[in-house]
Amino acid sequence: MSQPRPHVATVPEPWLLEDIGEVPGVETVLWDVTGPAPEHLADRIDTVVLPYARGYDGDAVRALPNLATVLTQTTGYDGVAETVGYGPAIVTAAGVHAAATAELAVGLILASLRGIDVAARDQVHQRWRPERRRSLADRRVLLVGVGGIGEQIARRLEPFEVTLTRVAAHARTDERGAVHGTDELVALAGDHDVLVVITPLTSDTHHLVDATVLAALPDGALVVNVARGAVVDTDALTAEVTAGRLHAALDVVDPEPLPAGHPLWSAPNALITPHVGGNASAFEPRIVAHLRHTFEQLVRGEEPANLVRRTDG
Repeated sequence: MSQPRPHVATVPEPWLLEDIGEVPGVETVLWDVTGPAPEHLADRIDTVVLPYARGYDGDAVRALPNLATVLTQTTGYDGVAETVGYGPAIVTAAGVHAAATAELAVGLILASLRGIDVAARDQVHQRWRPERRRSLADRRVLLVGVGGIGEQIARRLEPFEVTLTRVAAHARTDERGAVHGTDELVALAGDHDVLVVITPLTSDTHHLVDATVLAALPDGALVVNVARGAVVDTDALTAEVTAGRLHAALDVVDPEPLPAGHPLWSAPNALITPHVGGNASAFEPRIVAHLRHTFEQLVRGEEPANLVRRTDG
């Protein structure tokens, strides 16, 4: 009796191929998704793992005749369906980046409130300028997004003695207490010192933090974005920051990368990191474990936990 053919999955980096190793029932092959798939593989590929932190050839993915599943190495999946087409299922890496992104969110808050970015610039010029700055303790933090990363941010804020208010698409109560809806965002903003954005980018959240929300924040408030740049209206934020009324600590911007000469680059109230929230040492072992587990689920015919769109969705 003939053996069933293996499930063919491509990975875009040699280190992933090596670290994933053998998975029963899976033939894992290398394809960087920057051009057509190798001819001998094109009609056999079942699953494609997209590259992390770089572009890929959507036409090449759409050309695969038997592709069933696309795996991202990111939590967000905005733009993926439009790029790979509407046939294959889409599975994200939700959870892989949660710890690292939460670390950066708290780091950005602390750095901005305590003036660590200012001190780093002063060090280059050998300037010693002690100044009393705001602590994270006693701050009122408005957290927009209560998914996996939002939960990790909330946990990491607990020891800092903040007052935390959480916001999601719809109001509800969970094990942590009240969750407010986004329809309350403007009303809530005026009572908070720090606004942290960690919600997926969708048609509903595009410019969720707009000029009205920003205007409602009190003078001196800090806006932290570790989600996607377009969740915040960049023009409105730039106006508030360059006027000196608000502070910003941003790991993501819109457009990205931020163009040379953009006013946020030189704004003394802005701290910018180059979209590195999940790009930390925790990424590699966690993405490997996630991909191995997902491959195993696919071979068994199970629905992956991080499925965000079914086949032919």
